Amino acid sequence: MKTSARNSGRKKITEKSRSAGDGQIQSVARAISILNVIAEVGSGLTLAEISETVGLPLSTTHRHLTTMQEERFVRFEIETGTWLIGVQAFLTGNAFIGSRDVASIARPFMRNLMEASGETVNLAIADEARGYVIYLAQVECKHMMRAISRPGEQIPMYCSAVGKALLAAMPESGVAAVLQKTGLKRITKKTITTPTLMRAELQKIRADGYAVDDEEHAVGLRCIAARLCNEYGEPMAAISMLGPAARIPDGKIAEFGTMVSQAAAAITTAIGGCNNGD
Repeated sequence: MKTSARNSGRKKITEKSRSAGDGQIQSVARAISILNVIAEVGSGLTLAEISETVGLPLSTTHRHLTTMQEERFVRFEIETGTWLIGVQAFLTGNAFIGSRDVASIARPFMRNLMEASGETVNLAIADEARGYVIYLAQVECKHMMRAISRPGEQIPMYCSAVGKALLAAMPESGVAAVLQKTGLKRITKKTITTPTLMRAELQKIRADGYAVDDEEHAVGLRCIAARLCNEYGEPMAAISMLGPAARIPDGKIAEFGTMVSQAAAAITTAIGGCNNGD
């Protein structure tokens, strides 16, 4: 797979460099080619692999990568020594949504879930480099009292249902890396603040198939979430149902959890993803 990316990447950079000429335009063409190579492989590439693939010196490649890292278009994974696509690639130009149109595909399912549950429904992705989730879309409920999470709003993964749903699908090393970035700071009296309790919480999420934010980020609000997966069964986003704790009592959490999980599975199928067991 990496060999294929290397060959196609070299062809792209050569053709673009010739047409772009010298100066600023050539730098843009090189940066775009580097992004394309990293995106094509998906699992991450080392500096040497990227340099060889795009046909640029190590120093030039590194300069482009560090510049793009500062703007969060790429991110460096210390544990593996590889470069991966960063969250800003989505935020600038909606490249992520454009590639699959996740928000548009998910919206009818989100609306159905809102109608069935009576509560607001959100769609979010993870910014693992910072340990946050970013909200992409929302279908508001019809109640006068309702919670609002505007597209672009960001909150820590560890204290949100969407964040915990995504954390539960990550390997232990990934979870540790995220929690090291954010810490487990107390936001409300119910916020999980120890690694031991967080591991137990993530284990429960894996068993239940959904995550619960029990007033951990905002007093009086409960949220139930489940992840969406890509064609490899890897988590790519999450949906959640959010409302006042008075309308989501303990006795209704399992019922709502099943509804959210079923909606997430339906969206996963609609975007060509792979649900657990598929």
